[in-house]
Amino acid sequence: MTTSSIESSASRVAKRMTEAANKFLYSLDKSQLKIATFDFDTDERYQWAYTPSDRNGLLLRDMSAAQRKAAFVMMETAYSARGSATAHRIIELETILGEWEEINSAVSNWERSVDRYWFSVFGTPGSVNEPWGFRVGGHHIGLTANIVDGDQVAILPLFFGANPGLIRHGVRKGERTLVEEEDWARSLLTSMDTAQAKTAVVDPVAPADILTTNVRCADPDTVPIGIGFCDLQDGQRDQLVALVKHYVTRAADDLAANYWREIESIGFEDMTFAWAGPAAVGEGHYYAIRHPRFLIEYDNTQNGANHIHSVLRDYAHDFGEDLLAEHYRTAH
Repeated sequence: MTTSSIESSASRVAKRMTEAANKFLYSLDKSQLKIATFDFDTDERYQWAYTPSDRNGLLLRDMSAAQRKAAFVMMETAYSARGSATAHRIIELETILGEWEEINSAVSNWERSVDRYWFSVFGTPGSVNEPWGFRVGGHHIGLTANIVDGDQVAILPLFFGANPGLIRHGVRKGERTLVEEEDWARSLLTSMDTAQAKTAVVDPVAPADILTTNVRCADPDTVPIGIGFCDLQDGQRDQLVALVKHYVTRAADDLAANYWREIESIGFEDMTFAWAGPAAVGEGHYYAIRHPRFLIEYDNTQNGANHIHSVLRDYAHDFGEDLLAEHYRTAH
């Protein structure tokens, strides 16, 4: 954070996060607090996943209605209005997924329930001298917020998934989730001429999942390169930049604006776009966007290409590592 306007914007988000986290904690009894809270300086803070597996933290199922409301308010401080709506929509899909599996006599190892989301707080919310944070995790939701020096905030990695991507039964049949993530990337691919597409499409078969998985540190060399930004036409460049911005603006408005300014200051000349799989709708597909600062991955191959994973990672900013390094350098 290098300017007063950026610091001010981050301060607003940090204040909202502090108030929401404390209201959530104040609503819990002693036994719930023991489950929901962790020291900041532990490996637990780096544990995140997008599968339906169990997590540490306080489960929604074990909260009262008022506590659930407080938990979701805390979650929403990290997202933009669109990001919050998408997160809630993803959680709602658990019920629909369970119904679909029952219709198709598909036996799952996991209970499909909107109650299977875990909330955790690390450190002391509002502390100026020591960093703190919170985490929200469950099937297809990966959110970790880290607040450093009272007014600097990082919420990467930021993951959204959807199963089903397209609802195929019931009153909500035909509804889609993570629409732009799929359609805008495909539109970019199909706008390419033969030579461009030959470079952009790195494999006729898409991988079964995002390649960076849920590792602590994302390695850009894990994902393919594809076509360079400078090899795209002007309109195609605009499409790619708009897709990147769509991922960035999942975050709270102030955080997204700060991060976008940092990306623009670096520029897009060294950014690449890679696609794997057919371009046809309904076929398993994957894409990766590599940039000197970040990478984006998207995959839709599972469950008949109706199961989406998508994530924005930053090589230095994930888990607030760059902010923490500066904090510890200057404060200790």
